[in-house]
Amino acid sequence: MKKALLLNVINPKIGGVLLRGEKGTAKSLAVRALAQLLPEIEAVAGCPFSCDPERPEELCDLCLSKLARGEKLEVVVKRVPVVELPLGATEDRVVGTLDIERAIKTGEKNFEPGILAAANRGILYIDEVNLLDDHLVDLLLDTAAMGVNYVEREGISFSHPANFVLVGTMNPEEGELRPQLLDRFGLSVEVRGIQDPEERKEVVRRRIAFEEDPEGFVAKWEGKQEILRERVRRAKEILPHVRLGEGMLDLIVRICLDFGVDGHRADIVMHKAALALAAFDGRTEVAEEDVREAAELALPHRRRRQPFEEPGLDQKQLEESLQRWRRPREEKGEGRQDPQDDEDLPSEGGGEKVFESDPPYKVRPFAFPAPDQLPRRETGRRSKARSDSRSGRYVGSVVPKGKVRDLAFDATLRAAAPFQVGRKDRSCGNALVITKYDLREKVREKKVGNLILFVLDASGSMAAEERMKAAKGAVLSLLLDIYQKRDRVGMVVFRGKEAKLVLPPTNSVEMARKYLAELPTGGRTPLAHGLKLGLETIESELRRDRSIVPFLVLITDGRANVSLEGKDPVEEAREVARRIKELGIRSLVIDTEQEFISLGIVQSICAEMGGNYLKLEDLKAGQIVRAIREVG
Repeated sequence: MKKALLLNVINPKIGGVLLRGEKGTAKSLAVRALAQLLPEIEAVAGCPFSCDPERPEELCDLCLSKLARGEKLEVVVKRVPVVELPLGATEDRVVGTLDIERAIKTGEKNFEPGILAAANRGILYIDEVNLLDDHLVDLLLDTAAMGVNYVEREGISFSHPANFVLVGTMNPEEGELRPQLLDRFGLSVEVRGIQDPEERKEVVRRRIAFEEDPEGFVAKWEGKQEILRERVRRAKEILPHVRLGEGMLDLIVRICLDFGVDGHRADIVMHKAALALAAFDGRTEVAEEDVREAAELALPHRRRRQPFEEPGLDQKQLEESLQRWRRPREEKGEGRQDPQDDEDLPSEGGGEKVFESDPPYKVRPFAFPAPDQLPRRETGRRSKARSDSRSGRYVGSVVPKGKVRDLAFDATLRAAAPFQVGRKDRSCGNALVITKYDLREKVREKKVGNLILFVLDASGSMAAEERMKAAKGAVLSLLLDIYQKRDRVGMVVFRGKEAKLVLPPTNSVEMARKYLAELPTGGRTPLAHGLKLGLETIESELRRDRSIVPFLVLITDGRANVSLEGKDPVEEAREVARRIKELGIRSLVIDTEQEFISLGIVQSICAEMGGNYLKLEDLKAGQIVRAIREVG
């Protein structure tokens, strides 16, 4: 993690770094600490973009206008800026917008810099980047790639330098980034908690020592920090002189081809990272080990990975690529370039029975209709929706059609500001004159989407004929479809005498897969308990957000034999099923019972629930054209 961050400081053109990992692994802390390592920079005094006075070709319009007037650019020395992007930031806050104060006073339309301006020549840090709206992530990545922020809005046309190191952190349990966005990050690192007991104890000691005496702790490590700071400064000086030979370029291309990465971005990033690694080591020639380490940082998030496959790079496959590259050179007597010792990498890594799942298979696509005509926003890729006009996050503004229902005060001010000078004669003592033509209405977005709740039978009867193995395969296959649509997922399991919510609704399909893999089978069949808990879980989610689209998937053989209230267990299950239908909850029932011994219980429960009925083999064969029908 630390090396990936340092490489981006040495060569910002690498394209940033994405830190993926579980919570509590110091991802955010490492980014903030990086600022203390960076050498100070020279910048034009008073420039909102921290322009470099030594690079006239990168000066902003403000600095260029000063030079045009014959003014001298005063220089100040300052720390490298580290700017954090808030999750709730709007687009105008990020890219910049109209300077309202100046527009009101003078009638001039001038640009007010945003977060991208503050981050120029520094670090732009996004915590929980996977929770940021996709359009903002696209905007940030485009700007980072071009190094310039172009603003065309509210009558303003402006551009300014935006060269920054983009650092994102995320917890995969809270949802993944789209592959297209993942590819735009130069490097990626998987961060895991330390497993060695002695090292964990040292983490605790250092944390407590810092809390008790922050100044003393910083002073204790200042010497080592200064050594590292000097090493980074020296690496930046060496970088322009580092050479990457044709053989090393051949190795980069071979590795990318062997791992089947899409496009050419991986090759380019590996080239830049290998140069930075050599410079960081004080060398002017890229070695094989530099290329290997660059691959370990540039490829994990780009390689073709099946859903639910563990992240990371297959070290055996990487070694095979290196061997194939070495073989013809060893035969020619060239040997390895600049051999170094390989660094050891950390490894990735009674009536009950745990069944493995059948391999996943492709299921027919599902169409999940919205249960009403409420405006919603499209989240995922399955249900289309727009936001309610008075709820959700404010993301923009429009000229209203008819009566204004949700006034965008800031946008209204921006629209009116340039005309205040001309309206002074009819101000009647008012500070501002706003006409109906200035009014703007808010555009809101609300995070809603589909909730897929699995209610899974894990009783002993599911062990017969390896039904549980097939059922797990069905769930895994449905999870694959959910993964592709970016829906939320939850899981209720019933066995023995009760039902449990083993996975509360989450965006992490990976967590559902892990729970599924470890799920034991055994005991009696409390089917009514499972349906009741599934219903209660959905009701709880709907109380929090009425706009979600819930969907219940029941997987069972129907052999209920545990009562809720002393009644017939099957009849109780039918009663709960009727309540599910009355609430308008869509459902899919997958029957795992074998046909030659079928009791027809699952079909009757499905009929009471008003759901779609599938035999397990039908789902696997893909014979259903559409599993969920749209209801009018």
